[in-house]
Amino acid sequence: MNHWIIAPVVLPAMLAPILAYVMRFDIPLQRAASITGAVLLTVIAAGLFMLTADGSVEVYRLGDWPAPFGIVLVLDRLSAMLVLLTAVLGLVVLVHASATGWDRSGRHFHALMHFQIMGISGAFLTGDAFNLFVLFEILLIASYGLAIHGGGKARLKAGLQYVIMNLAGSSLFLIALGTIYATTGTLNIADLSEKVREIPVEDAALVRVAAMLMMIVFAVKAALFPVQFWLPGTYASAPAPVAALFAIMTKVGAYAILRMHTVVFGPDAAAIGALSGDWLKPAALITVAIGAFGVIGARRLLPLVSFATLNSTGTLMLAIAAFTPYAAEAGLYYLVHSTLATAALFLVADLVLARRAGGDALAAAPATQQNGLLAALFFMAAIAIAGMPPLSGFLGKLLVLDALRVAEYTPLIWTVVLAGSLLVIVGFVRAGSQLFWKSTSVDPAPKAEAGLAPDPALAPAAPTDRLGPLQVAPTMVLLAGLAALTIFAGPISRHMNATASQLFDPSAYIEAVLVDQPMTKDLEEHH
Repeated sequence: MNHWIIAPVVLPAMLAPILAYVMRFDIPLQRAASITGAVLLTVIAAGLFMLTADGSVEVYRLGDWPAPFGIVLVLDRLSAMLVLLTAVLGLVVLVHASATGWDRSGRHFHALMHFQIMGISGAFLTGDAFNLFVLFEILLIASYGLAIHGGGKARLKAGLQYVIMNLAGSSLFLIALGTIYATTGTLNIADLSEKVREIPVEDAALVRVAAMLMMIVFAVKAALFPVQFWLPGTYASAPAPVAALFAIMTKVGAYAILRMHTVVFGPDAAAIGALSGDWLKPAALITVAIGAFGVIGARRLLPLVSFATLNSTGTLMLAIAAFTPYAAEAGLYYLVHSTLATAALFLVADLVLARRAGGDALAAAPATQQNGLLAALFFMAAIAIAGMPPLSGFLGKLLVLDALRVAEYTPLIWTVVLAGSLLVIVGFVRAGSQLFWKSTSVDPAPKAEAGLAPDPALAPAAPTDRLGPLQVAPTMVLLAGLAALTIFAGPISRHMNATASQLFDPSAYIEAVLVDQPMTKDLEEHH
């Protein structure tokens, strides 16, 4: 058994309490320990990614108990890629928060960030549906604290809505898990894959109910229509570095849908049929439209970025909803792109807001220092999220549209995605011109009665006048990642193709978990 598989869960879980209780009064020490831990996690995640490059599936059995009775972590191409993406994003965000001073707004910022990374990494690695629920709760508890980091009325209001929505989702998740366990007698994902396929169609009503409940739960996590409304408010009110990390959090919902509805409730599961895809595709299409209209109607920078995030989430879910290997390949490429692009845009927005006299209102204001640098960063991030060439957003959307050209409602899907992209482009062009091209010699601070008064809590505690190298470097790293996705699109797409093929042929996953179990404990001996 390879013990490195559990490191992405154990390392942040051990570091977070030390940061919270031993170093809580020493910010420089917190920063050093936190960033060092994030670097180690990134190196480990890169090693795990290389371990699965040949298509092997690695299983870690806690306590050496055999599956399906013991807890297992499963590392395959998909989970390794997403753990690496989480580690890289976490490191970038921690460096940005330390360089800009966001971590000084509360004592437990670094601890909460590592608890969040632990929950996200664990959710990608777990091979058990109940432990997926547990890790969901860990990452959500940490995200509650991060969403209201620094305080402020706007954050508390958005955080309350976020808590209520996710508590409702967690309750449904428990009901779904209870229903599945009552029907199949197991919650191990590999074991469920076999048990669900053994259930006759006429006896599968409860399994179909459980599958749809889980779909609704994961849709809440992924911010799909009709439960998408929590995302714009939460992301726009949260500290920008936190919102950048949250870019990977909605992908946990997308991952859970992809994993559960291919391995367990796959197209070959006669008891489920095409029920999931029939519901998911219209919801994703409406989410794309809501995000696009939100961008064109936004009057503030952070809500603009938040609705763009919603639009990209809907586009990703359109690819996943097709439940075909080619569509999954396109969706995985777009998943990596949208995560990096969204995070980059939030970090750019943070740099702009810390130096702009007019706050985040999209209105003329005095020109900022280093206006050209900020405009260039905003321009690159905007064309990435909008899906314009030459960055990876164009290739990602092209792959998604190509994968859906033989799907139902193809003309409608193409129309909504392309029209939505046009609206996003127009929205960002308008925002860029207001932020960087139009300037005034007096402070045009918006009036409170107009609903545009800036919340003091939405800016870092002590911004500097000029950008230092460490403040710009995290954003540049993310933009360089988007450029790399474009330059190396060929080999990356081939890896995504192999990942999707492995996902839709779960035989290796099931065999690694249930069949290849040497050196495990004998249950009859312990009975």
